[in-house]
Amino acid sequence: MTKRILLFALISIVACLTTNKLKAQQPTVGGPMLSVEKKEHDFGTMKKGADATCTFVVKNTGDAPLILSKCQGSCGCTVPTCSTNPVMPGATTDVIVKYDSTRIGAFQKSVTIYWNSNDPNHATEVLTIRGTVEE
Repeated sequence: MTKRILLFALISIVACLTTNKLKAQQPTVGGPMLSVEKKEHDFGTMKKGADATCTFVVKNTGDAPLILSKCQGSCGCTVPTCSTNPVMPGATTDVIVKYDSTRIGAFQKSVTIYWNSNDPNHATEVLTIRGTVEE
């Protein structure tokens, strides 16, 4: 009888541990979801000092408010601007990126958007700008 109780207890413990492990591996459902119409912008070839500004449209395709906590350029020549106001489900916001076009030559830079994802492994989105500046 004691062996049966111990065996039942052991099986119950293993079942609980396995169930909790499976729950931890399942993706989070619900919450804000960031979606970008385009992740890259190519300025092509431009003259030195030309306006090198582009806009990325970010949409909240989730079911909770999306908050962009920070937008960060890969260097000082790439300056992104984004609002930290909540973006309601179905709404959009703009991320405006300005590149310093006084630097001659080809460039490829990135902008990282940090947002309030329910999944810490997917709480950033990287956008890319590229082009060539001529004299």
